[in-house]
Amino acid sequence: MTRIGGGVVGAGVPIGRRVAYWRARRRMSQQVFADRLGKSKSWVDKVERGARSLDKVSTLADIAAVLRIDQSVLLGPDTRHREVRARVDGVERIRAALSTYEMAVGRLPALKVPPTGQLARTVEHAWTTYQHARYPQLIEVLPRLLVDVQRAYARDPVPGREPLVEAYRVTAALLVKLGEGELAWLAADRAMAVATGEAVLVAAAGVQLGQVLRATGRARSALAVLRAAAYRIAPPDLDGGPPAHLSLCGTLLVQAALAAARHGDEGATAGLLEEAAELAARVGEGHDHHRTGFGSTAVAAARTLAATQLGDVGGAVAWHERTIRAAGWRWLPAEHRAAHLIDAARAHLQAAEPVDAARLLLEADGTAPAEVRHRPCAREVLAQVARSPYAPATVIRLATAVGVSPT
Repeated sequence: MTRIGGGVVGAGVPIGRRVAYWRARRRMSQQVFADRLGKSKSWVDKVERGARSLDKVSTLADIAAVLRIDQSVLLGPDTRHREVRARVDGVERIRAALSTYEMAVGRLPALKVPPTGQLARTVEHAWTTYQHARYPQLIEVLPRLLVDVQRAYARDPVPGREPLVEAYRVTAALLVKLGEGELAWLAADRAMAVATGEAVLVAAAGVQLGQVLRATGRARSALAVLRAAAYRIAPPDLDGGPPAHLSLCGTLLVQAALAAARHGDEGATAGLLEEAAELAARVGEGHDHHRTGFGSTAVAAARTLAATQLGDVGGAVAWHERTIRAAGWRWLPAEHRAAHLIDAARAHLQAAEPVDAARLLLEADGTAPAEVRHRPCAREVLAQVARSPYAPATVIRLATAVGVSPT
């Protein structure tokens, strides 16, 4: 077997060391390797030291191609790498399902497709799985579900439209979590295309489109698109408007505010969040119209993230405290609560409070483990906290279990 620094490339060897070994075998400096990947030398150094995780399918594929090796060589045989490989394989199967064009060309195999009502229930279950942050289970079922709903829509578009839009929505939401922004873009774009002509479905699909635009660095485009979508679905009479429409409008405004914050527009962020808060007061707490979880607590959680993005860590910490004390906190899905705790941990980290950041990460892991263990951005926060000299042993153990190097 191949040896690295006297050790064997096998179980227990971190993926970063595998990358370093094969880079050296190919006689590439870090700079040359970085140039071929389109990354910085600092990025390569962090990967090889284990300071940056490698969980994105596209990145693993690019590295393997540059090094002229199979991805399995990078992933190795141990349990952690088997989990990554399963995620890689699952995302590739989702990509294959999204890349079929049977609907467009009219070539439908003579296979039995489940009834639309059954598919709608399966899509609902997929959303529930997502909101409980059971991402590995969702990765497993989505490829088959996408094929079925696409075929059902092709055979009977009227009843098949909503299940298909919702399947694309939950797929986009999951892929954003996994850091697969470009593939999430495809799912969100498909949702918008199928929803065209149905205002409510367009607004629902717009929520995921906003998430994708923000995740892929298109904050300015997201702000314009989300504002337009929100005002289009807004009822003329807010006091008498359907709560489901108000929830969609409010969620789109929240997404627009977060896009504005990412873009550094403090004024637009504040104004959009105030509009969303007014709608949330009308909707109330404990609802989940169109899988938005919209309400006053959701808006407060968004204020935490927006403040963090704008560099107002004091404000972010204050909004976090208000969020978790709110009556609606317990009504938020586990995925939403864990994601908020990770956002708050980032704020504490920026405020040079690693112990509080560690506490929040452990709480997030207890709430929805996959939110910490499968999201690249969460793993990066965990790695930063674990490297602090003040990090408690509990968070270092979590980092080690997750496969994030604390050194």
